[in-house]
Amino acid sequence: MTPTTRLSQTTAMPITGFEFQTRTRYVFGVGCVERVGQLSREAGGTRALIVTDAGLVAAGHCDLVREHLVRAGLEAVVFEGVHENPTTREVGHCVEAAQEGGIDLIVGLGGGSSMDTAKGCALILANGGEIRDFWHTGKRSVKTLPLVAVPTTAGTGSESQSYALIADEKTHRKMAVGDPMLAVDAAVLDPRLTLTQPAAVTACCGLDAV
Repeated sequence: MTPTTRLSQTTAMPITGFEFQTRTRYVFGVGCVERVGQLSREAGGTRALIVTDAGLVAAGHCDLVREHLVRAGLEAVVFEGVHENPTTREVGHCVEAAQEGGIDLIVGLGGGSSMDTAKGCALILANGGEIRDFWHTGKRSVKTLPLVAVPTTAGTGSESQSYALIADEKTHRKMAVGDPMLAVDAAVLDPRLTLTQPAAVTACCGLDAV
């Protein structure tokens, strides 16, 4: 069998879903975003804040996630103020939105910026203070709120590690905040959600993965 034949046979095979669990529960499969409500309930939440950006709202992904949360019996509000390379200012605004909404669960929808903002928000809601208070590793004192990640890019890895990278709004210094409790409870990996991203983002995420 030639390499070309083997490649043709491989690419013709259907994508098979899988599920496994370490500290984070990983759920992969075409269409598995439909399980985000169930997984959020199992993580312990009843009222979710979807942390995302305006582009994903325009693409319809936010409405899709919100719909599945509501179908599972959860209330859901949206914070769409995430920008690339999030800062302490954006995290602060996210915290304000969570406090106003009486949130007990955070869903990070998007790339690394959305997921890191979600982690920073969950950390401050549980512990108080500011992001700079938790700079470096292991400085939290209370477990964060339940966290669910729904990545729409394939390369940042934020859904699979326990760090958030947030820039100081004034000094522009990036602060890596790490703690085992910042690992998300569940990561929903639906490849369909990556199809609407711009080609440049796909390329950059591929380099991230490498």
